[in-house]
Amino acid sequence: MPFSDIARAAEDRLHRDMIPVLRAHGWRPRVVTYDGYGSAGEHGSMARVLARMVMRPKDAPAEGPLFRSIPDSLPVTATEVRDLALDSLIDAQRGWRQFIDVPVPYLPVTIRVGGVSVRTRADRGGYVDVVVRDHGLAPGWHEVEIDAAGAGLVRARVNIVAPGPQLGVVCDIDDTVMVTNVPRMFIAGWNLLVKNASNREAVPGMPELLAQVHAAHPQAPLVFLSTGAWNAVPTLRSFFKKHAIPNAPMLMTDWGPTNTGWFRSGIEHKRTELRRLLIDLPEVTWLLIGDDGQHDLLIYSEVVREHSDRVAAVAIRRLSQKEQMLAGGQIAHPMGLGPQARTLAEADVPVVQGRDGYALARTLPRWITQAGGAAVVD
Repeated sequence: MPFSDIARAAEDRLHRDMIPVLRAHGWRPRVVTYDGYGSAGEHGSMARVLARMVMRPKDAPAEGPLFRSIPDSLPVTATEVRDLALDSLIDAQRGWRQFIDVPVPYLPVTIRVGGVSVRTRADRGGYVDVVVRDHGLAPGWHEVEIDAAGAGLVRARVNIVAPGPQLGVVCDIDDTVMVTNVPRMFIAGWNLLVKNASNREAVPGMPELLAQVHAAHPQAPLVFLSTGAWNAVPTLRSFFKKHAIPNAPMLMTDWGPTNTGWFRSGIEHKRTELRRLLIDLPEVTWLLIGDDGQHDLLIYSEVVREHSDRVAAVAIRRLSQKEQMLAGGQIAHPMGLGPQARTLAEADVPVVQGRDGYALARTLPRWITQAGGAAVVD
């Protein structure tokens, strides 16, 4: 038996043994919700609902953004200073606590989207990833209900994409939207264990670029695709809120041993999710945004080669030499020389590159970044 199978079995056994102990101390199942997406139209509709079942103390604060905005007035008394410091400490600590989540596997769950109900169970990691069809919802953001046994009813959000040809955006996060400046293998730990959401830096111009595309195409779906862990979603929500980045579903991955190895493949995660988006939203043509640090060039070049009619443009942020080294990229094959870059260059798809979001915005086709531009999506 492979060692990864032994580790996976041990992990499952640990979670099973911990649940009754936590219950005895007053912990209860809780639903952590993630934003989903869907489609609408005369030829059928779908909604992808995402959530996770975990154990939480009975009096644990609600899941939500960790970032607190700057107060309207500065503290003037010792009590106010203490309260502000305590709040900031709690925000910082919530990140590392997410790494010790105890999932509730196979918990019965009922999902209601519009007038449709679906019964399912969480998987071995406590995750729920369900497609509900023929929901009858209009385009736009909607709340859906998730009713889990012992956890009660909560509401999640899904963005239903309008029917008809239109632009969509798929965007990486680390080193594309958010500055990391730490080795790629330590990024998730650094983001969750050390850095508070309020201290993180956005890549210059990237929030503005995303806002610009959103303003030019208000109905365009935006999806963040990352190899980061689902545990990071609350912290990333705080980061997006601080930098005025539009709300959007985040398609993350889970860590730990699987039936194929010690860790899940980040490349396969992105490949699978991109292909699923092409299937789930067949009328959307995508702007793909990433960086040249690791795998985005390879993955995007594959999509362009196989589905060039579904790609409106590719925007690649060029990392500095230091960032390339930290990301584990191949400095010997910078953008423009490697085989993936040649594939992009040979395709009939606009490909732009730049050091930041400002440079990408200047070189992307005008119809993508400016309202009233000549749309190419048809």
